[in-house]
Amino acid sequence: MDTVSGTSGEIVKAILVARDVNVLLDSDLATLYGVSTTALNQAVKRNAARFPQDFAFRLTSKETNALNQLRSDLATQKHRDPRKPPFAFTEHGAIMLAMILKSPRAIDMSVYVVRAFAKLREAARANDQLLKQLLELEKRVGKHDAEIEAILGAMRALVAPASRPTRGIGFLADIK
Repeated sequence: MDTVSGTSGEIVKAILVARDVNVLLDSDLATLYGVSTTALNQAVKRNAARFPQDFAFRLTSKETNALNQLRSDLATQKHRDPRKPPFAFTEHGAIMLAMILKSPRAIDMSVYVVRAFAKLREAARANDQLLKQLLELEKRVGKHDAEIEAILGAMRALVAPASRPTRGIGFLADIK
């Protein structure tokens, strides 16, 4: 991804949700690690045993088409050829990739990748804690005051998990 230059915040923006897992695409990691996407994918093929399904997987052509549509709608990134679906790497796959590439840049950038995934987990955890606190407060208040209940309902809606992870990169969304 053109915006992936090395800070955790920029990497977080490149992380997508595919099959209910946070992933980075091969092209984004190639840019981050300073190699071509072709070289990255060749390294993965040469070391296939190091990338079980929970570390890396190839998107289906349907998922790739949906990704192309999403990127077209957002006017970002070039389109992927649906005949060559990208690899999607989980946090562990991105680390393993840095180890097999063995370049100093790949090793340095793997630290940022780990931090970016950690930021996402931290944000999700904080959101869950806030939601639990709101539910506890709502139990204490009971149904006495309709105004307080409305405020709590609005706050719950604000901190409810985003719908993005459940629809996964938009691949499963009804695109019209």
